[in-house]
Amino acid sequence: MLNRRLLKNLDYTVITVTVLLVMISLVIIGSATHINTPSEDRYWYVQRQGLFALINFVLIFIMLHFDYKALSKYANILYVVNLVMLLAVMFVGTSALGAQRWIQIGPITLQPSEFSKLIMIISLAHMLDKRMNKLNTFKDIIPVFIYVGVPFLLVLKQPDLGTSLVFLAILFGMIFIAGISIKHLLAIFGAGIAFMPIFWHFLKDYQKKRLLVFLDPNVDPLGSGYHIIQSKIAIGSGMLFGKGLFAGTQSQLNFLPENHTDFIFAVIGEELGFVGAVAILLLYFVLLYRGVKIAAAAKDNFGTLLAVGITSMLTFHVLVNVGMTAGIMPVTGIPLPLMSYGVSSLTTNLMSIGILLNIYMRRQKILF
Repeated sequence: MLNRRLLKNLDYTVITVTVLLVMISLVIIGSATHINTPSEDRYWYVQRQGLFALINFVLIFIMLHFDYKALSKYANILYVVNLVMLLAVMFVGTSALGAQRWIQIGPITLQPSEFSKLIMIISLAHMLDKRMNKLNTFKDIIPVFIYVGVPFLLVLKQPDLGTSLVFLAILFGMIFIAGISIKHLLAIFGAGIAFMPIFWHFLKDYQKKRLLVFLDPNVDPLGSGYHIIQSKIAIGSGMLFGKGLFAGTQSQLNFLPENHTDFIFAVIGEELGFVGAVAILLLYFVLLYRGVKIAAAAKDNFGTLLAVGITSMLTFHVLVNVGMTAGIMPVTGIPLPLMSYGVSSLTTNLMSIGILLNIYMRRQKILF
């Protein structure tokens, strides 16, 4: 059993916010999908998401029995497993929406690139823990970029540009905390910007269209720009208090694509209005703020790096997904953490929060 003093050290704010977001998610998913499910059960998606949420909450409780520092021992093994999973997608993966990102295991469809984000955080934290405040030259930095670059390219090959960009957000957040100089960081950003014209030629045609319609959705209103146009209509029509649950016309009449996954925030804006959308964003702000505090309170560098990596990942997801649905960022297919439907995404995010809880619970070096 867990030590009672450890339980007292739990971050109950993070637990409360996480449970609230998952519960709200189930309601919004139910509203978005009740007339469009794979079976006769109108709440098929809700039941499936709810079941895996419960399983993951149990797993989190089990995780709390073990010191997070044990993850460092398995970091290299996890890194290899990560590469094997991503390579497996190329050979035995299933395709959908023009991409090969999923592996079918019985009735469950898993997306290895989702799990790879958390594995990357753990393995990179282990690597940077030994290099803390030693990233003084480009010679020191290059091995870190190669380490992240291999899984990054495998994910990009699927193609999954959104998840590959999450890798970069994790990388820059963690190397900043690891002590890279601002001079080197700016030089890397400058090189990245200079590389953009070359990178453009490696993008798929649909990815190029997404970037073009971001600038002007009306360039292809019935194709690549359709998602953005319908999402902005949905959010705008919600006005202050929304149209009410199960009453959003864009969502209920299937004008809004992927309304239970990538564009679920548009459903929130339409049905709960500006007030509901702001309330959700405030919950995310509290969760991310606590992530920063947990990173600062960690008892060792490994814990700090883990917390920073997880917080960077969640922050990037929230900013890009909300920005995407509001039309101020390109469509990249990044889900909204704890809100969008998806077994792999939900599991990754809840396991990440479980690690944050573990770090904070063991923040004191000596417990009496």
